[in-house]
Amino acid sequence: MSTDTGEDDDGRRRGRGRLSSMEMLPEEADADLAWVNTELREGKRPQTIILAEFNARLADRGIASISKGAFSRYSVRRAREWRDYDERLRLSKALCESMGPDGADRMTIALSERIKMAADALLAQGDLSAKEINALANANRSAVSAQRHAAELRRSLEDEHKRKVAEAAKDVSRIGKAHGVSEEAMQLITQRLAGIA
Repeated sequence: MSTDTGEDDDGRRRGRGRLSSMEMLPEEADADLAWVNTELREGKRPQTIILAEFNARLADRGIASISKGAFSRYSVRRAREWRDYDERLRLSKALCESMGPDGADRMTIALSERIKMAADALLAQGDLSAKEINALANANRSAVSAQRHAAELRRSLEDEHKRKVAEAAKDVSRIGKAHGVSEEAMQLITQRLAGIA
């Protein structure tokens, strides 16, 4: 029997492994499951309170309640996944910072290309449902959009940097003239500020 425990976007496991009552909730409960995930992620209220409200929401839809044990196992698994995600996010941020000013831009391009390659590999395997193909199309669209936004952000940062350098050059020129620095020396200083020399 398969032990694949990968999950879809709603936190339900994929594969043929044994599913818990949380994972077997019908689609009508998707909004309530999203609410549970938000509540658990924020961690502002006790799990017992969240479970009671969740079961009340399910009862309103005519869906059987979730046991304390099933809910606890689900919340522990989600907490572990969120910790892993937060750690990956922290490492990505540190990596971007270590790569310099255009690190985030280069990272976005690299990740976008990997997403597009993964989507292509999955399409090549075939046997995808319409929903899965749609999800791949959305992922590819998001990757392209992220690359475009990264390029726009880089241009914006470059323009801001040029503006600040020009302002600094004016200030240096004014101060230099006030202190008798030669025109030739001022030109060299301005060029160095602008990164020309």
